[in-house]
Amino acid sequence: MKIIIADDHAVVRQGYGSLLSTMLAPCEVIEAGDGDQAYSLCQTETPDVVIMDVNMQGISGIESTRRIMQRNPNINILFFSMYDEIPVVRRAMDAGAKGYITKSCTPDILIEAVTKVASGKLYVEHELAMKIAVNRPEQKDQRFKDMTQREFEVFVMLAEGKNIKEISEQLCISAKTISNYTAILKSKLDVVSTAELVHLAIESGLIKVGGELD
Repeated sequence: MKIIIADDHAVVRQGYGSLLSTMLAPCEVIEAGDGDQAYSLCQTETPDVVIMDVNMQGISGIESTRRIMQRNPNINILFFSMYDEIPVVRRAMDAGAKGYITKSCTPDILIEAVTKVASGKLYVEHELAMKIAVNRPEQKDQRFKDMTQREFEVFVMLAEGKNIKEISEQLCISAKTISNYTAILKSKLDVVSTAELVHLAIESGLIKVGGELD
């Protein structure tokens, strides 16, 4: 089995790569340090599955997945992320992923997910599937529908408490552009302050009270 692991933390890539190589032998693991590299590797390699993080330097895992699917819709992508919020899971699956699990899952869940997604089957971690099933779409969730992917990324980072400079550095775009995105978000969401954006994120279940993401 050939696997691409896309994560901007080398320790994470190497640790899980070693685990997968041991538990899925024979297995070739290829590392990608960001979403752009994951996209490029998918053009030169023929992976059985791509394990994709959500939030990385440059383009996000969700945007990378969208681009990969436009170029090659037959590639199987599994999201493996710290985020367990329903709007994020839905965005990832809507981008074309076949699975979504959290980094708090057990190694057995990871192996099961990789195996199923590699064979073309859908796999969503049980707890996440239950959350999706019991959370019927509400009007407040519909506010996200008109956001572009980049706007959604900026929204999540603002909700996490990052400032414009930090977001600019992480997304590799100018601070002025981030300021523009912030203004657009406030207009679309009908709020006047960043504090209200954070409150909306909490209200929508995107972040937990206290501002910490799982």
